Amino acid sequence: MLQRMAIFLVSILAVSQCFVEIGIVAQQPDETYRAQEHYDKSIHWIPMRDGTRLFTIIYSPRDSGREHPVMLFRTPYSIAPYEQDKFHRVLGPSPLFAQDGYIFVYQDVRGKFQSPGTFEVMKPLRVKKDGDDSVVSDESTDTYDTIQWILDHLPNHNGRVGQWGISYPGWQTVMGMIDAHPALKASSPQASPADMFIGDDWHHNGAFRLMYTFHWLARNAAFREGPRSVRGSPVFRYGTPDGYQFFLDLGPVSNANHRYFNNRVPTWNEYMRHGTYDAYWKKRNVLNYLGEISHPVLNVAGWFDAEDFYGPMEIYYRIEKNLPKNKSTLVVGPWRHGGWSRGTGASLGDIRFHSNTAEYYRNEIEFPFFRYHLKDIGSPPGSEAIAFETGSNIWRRFDHWPPRNVTESNLYFTSDGKLMFDQSDNQGNAFDAFTSDPDHPVPFSAFVRNTQGHTWMVEDQRFASRRPDVLVYRSEPLEEDVRIAGPIIAHLKVSTTGTDADWIVKLIDVYPGDAPDDSPRSQEVRMGGYQMLLAGEVMRGKFRNSFEHPEAMVPGEVTVIEFDLRDKLHCFRRGHRIMVQVQSTWFPVIGRNPQRFVDIYHATESDFQTANHRVYHSDQHGSHIKLQILPN
Repeated sequence: MLQRMAIFLVSILAVSQCFVEIGIVAQQPDETYRAQEHYDKSIHWIPMRDGTRLFTIIYSPRDSGREHPVMLFRTPYSIAPYEQDKFHRVLGPSPLFAQDGYIFVYQDVRGKFQSPGTFEVMKPLRVKKDGDDSVVSDESTDTYDTIQWILDHLPNHNGRVGQWGISYPGWQTVMGMIDAHPALKASSPQASPADMFIGDDWHHNGAFRLMYTFHWLARNAAFREGPRSVRGSPVFRYGTPDGYQFFLDLGPVSNANHRYFNNRVPTWNEYMRHGTYDAYWKKRNVLNYLGEISHPVLNVAGWFDAEDFYGPMEIYYRIEKNLPKNKSTLVVGPWRHGGWSRGTGASLGDIRFHSNTAEYYRNEIEFPFFRYHLKDIGSPPGSEAIAFETGSNIWRRFDHWPPRNVTESNLYFTSDGKLMFDQSDNQGNAFDAFTSDPDHPVPFSAFVRNTQGHTWMVEDQRFASRRPDVLVYRSEPLEEDVRIAGPIIAHLKVSTTGTDADWIVKLIDVYPGDAPDDSPRSQEVRMGGYQMLLAGEVMRGKFRNSFEHPEAMVPGEVTVIEFDLRDKLHCFRRGHRIMVQVQSTWFPVIGRNPQRFVDIYHATESDFQTANHRVYHSDQHGSHIKLQILPN
């Protein structure tokens, strides 16, 4: 008993020392604080340069004799409640902001809810005409005009504005950073999409993200007749909780409009006309416009964000490349999409992280960031990158991302389903084969659901590893911890009997057989042998060489397929195994590939065919995963 108590105390001291090293300071919001008692709410119609007036709600501190900075939030998702006597549930990014004193400005973007105009999904930046863009508007100019109106009409501001947002509001924040108003002193784009064809919501490496795009556009981009304070009736109803069967019954994506949308979702029809990386997608890529971001930026991402992980990482990389002296910070934690903004962040799905990661971010990173840059109080985050290392479950700080001291190592597929850092086992023309049938695709989740949900990015993959159309490679139990930090690259040598195919690679942490059953979801979840999805990505074969100019695959020809599974910071613990799964369907997260070289958006039932695929792992054609290894 005394020995166990001593071990427990040592563990507590070690965790406490870890917290000291990363600079955690006890900072908790006052749970008894009620913003209604300290703020006034006012409603405004703020004019834009083209004459459109955007509906805006402002919450101002009642201590009228003091000056406060402004926190701006622009969204297509509604700034309700719209009633004069009702308040937003939390003012600002977290409760600490209202207690500290800010002017909060919430705005419905044009064409959404109470704001007039036409909503255009990911509206591209304006094109100047004859050198005069005074009456041409976009989300960048709308942000600029809103800030200027605030400075001209609101009393008791200190002349400094901060902007934040998650997901689409995160993209609105990025738009505000471009050609920014001089008063914008701090921005925090969080889970912002960047490129909707290469890596964010609608596509990954040209592969159509069917389930999410279908649901999001139907819910958020349907035609409306005018301003309103509610979302409106849904364009369609699934009629079943079984999304796998629903989308299988849909057939080719070309059926969606006439079966369910009936031209009421015009953006869907636009997407169906742009099946390659053409000018339509390129002009909506925000990475092309980040050349002059001079004010401080707090860029936030979640390791297990199924919607927008590519975006925030690439936005950070692009700003660092264009302006390396910019005061930008990257924060990545063990979160789902937007999971850092609410809850404790102590777990996700079946996985525990053994600390309140979301609370730490809100209280010790986000709040001090804005407070320092808008009020000159305290200090900034102080590190180039602040990231949570999953597996070991610790926060780590870096002066560069990816860390400079990593070593690239290849993890090779070998015979008998082995995974090894040594390729010497590969002999001859070795390969593994499987049959991919579009009528029986591999599901992305073991759960019955009609929307993709947010926990499947750490879900147990045993349901997939037991299918004959999923190749499985795994290491021996690790004799020591293996830490990875940075991008994960899949390098496949493959062939197919078809002329196109999707290639999905998943990197998985396999728990030892005696792992304790500590899932926060249920005591019935068995964690022994749990196959935790760590990273997964898809490459549509026809885009292997160019997203602009797709090429058919040659039946039977060995072909290189290489793509990025995106960055991770993870520790595979001693006794765990590393696993890689390779498959060609991931349904219905990714729409089915007919496995024939066609325009998939206009494919018919007769275009879909079964194909036989091979993944090679010989000494001549060695398929492998490239990992960036951190020293222990």
